Amino acid sequence: MSKLVGFSIAALFVLVVANGPPAQEQQTFKSAWTATPVSGEGQPRGYVQFQDYCAACHGEGQDKPGTLALGAKYKGAEPAMLEKRTDLTPQLIKLYVRNGITVMPFFRKTEISDADLGAIAAYLTRNNKPQ
Repeated sequence: MSKLVGFSIAALFVLVVANGPPAQEQQTFKSAWTATPVSGEGQPRGYVQFQDYCAACHGEGQDKPGTLALGAKYKGAEPAMLEKRTDLTPQLIKLYVRNGITVMPFFRKTEISDADLGAIAAYLTRNNKPQ
């Protein structure tokens, strides 16, 4: 088993076991991935949920497998960090989260609620140009 697949399985296990049911609108959250609380004060809708569920793989840094994979895939044509993208749609984000893609696992509604997923989609599409 590759290290990336092993990490994905371990990360999913930690998310399910350690996190429990997510709260709907949290102002401060101590993520299962980090030892420091995440404050949503002054941040756009979905910031806290993104930090909680997504940033461990899709955040900034050389140790983030999702960011590294997208960087390798797009080779600079698109930003590797999801937070900097302007081409994502809420439907596409929800499709990838619910169904997974390549080594990214899928997440059930019991793991990421529809409300939290909607907030994440709103956060990741906040910089999109109006159509």
